Amino acid sequence: MQKKSSMILFAHGARDPRWAAPFQRLQKMTQESLPDVRVELAFLEFMTPNLTDLVAQLVADGCEKVTVSPIFLGQGGHVLRDLPVMVDALRISYPTLELQQLEAAGEDPAVLQAIRDYCIRSVS
Repeated sequence: MQKKSSMILFAHGARDPRWAAPFQRLQKMTQESLPDVRVELAFLEFMTPNLTDLVAQLVADGCEKVTVSPIFLGQGGHVLRDLPVMVDALRISYPTLELQQLEAAGEDPAVLQAIRDYCIRSVS
């Protein structure tokens, strides 16, 4: 039997709610591509839900496996220091939850190529 899985797209957050629009589009696109996985957004600050509250809700809903995908361009302080502390605390709170943290999205060569292609198109 397959575990009930979720992916959390984890972003920084901002005071202006319009900032979240591309992340909401990414969440919708990802959900459409992964119909058997619940895809949600969580934010480090300024916006809700935060990671802790979202994981609590996912666990309450019966989720057994969570993949946290940081939607950051680089492995800066938030991804290298803040996020691992949060993930470690979640592992302690939910010892039976299979919890995986990915690298920042911008560390993936395909993501960088997509951004490069975007930049190239602007001068063509």
